[in-house]
Amino acid sequence: MAKAEGRIFDFQDKTAIDSKLLETINFSDNNQLINIETDEFSAVCPFSGLPDYADLTIQYVPDKLIVELKSLKYYFITFRNVGIYQEDATERIFNDLDKLLKPIYLKLVLKYNKRGGIIVTTEKEKGKLEF
Repeated sequence: MAKAEGRIFDFQDKTAIDSKLLETINFSDNNQLINIETDEFSAVCPFSGLPDYADLTIQYVPDKLIVELKSLKYYFITFRNVGIYQEDATERIFNDLDKLLKPIYLKLVLKYNKRGGIIVTTEKEKGKLEF
């Protein structure tokens, strides 16, 4: 397992991510594409020990439920001190939202801030976007 070089700051493992914070609202219009965006997502790179910041976009077509936004924000905050690779963060958020909402369509995009001259964007998508 890789270790952070230089100064090491404490960070938590993935068990600190709390999907139980997520709440739903009943919603019956499945002819709507919902976009949720934030530029405040952060987690910790478990290799370097440094924070990763990302613009996060969720697009989904609900079936019967939508996510309550304050609960989503609290859920994102649980990532703040967690050591998790960017790809794993995308997978975890996508799976938690898919399990919670069971949407007709779901797409998650995280565009991480540039580090070392490299920009990483991770995406995961399920379903077809049709109206």
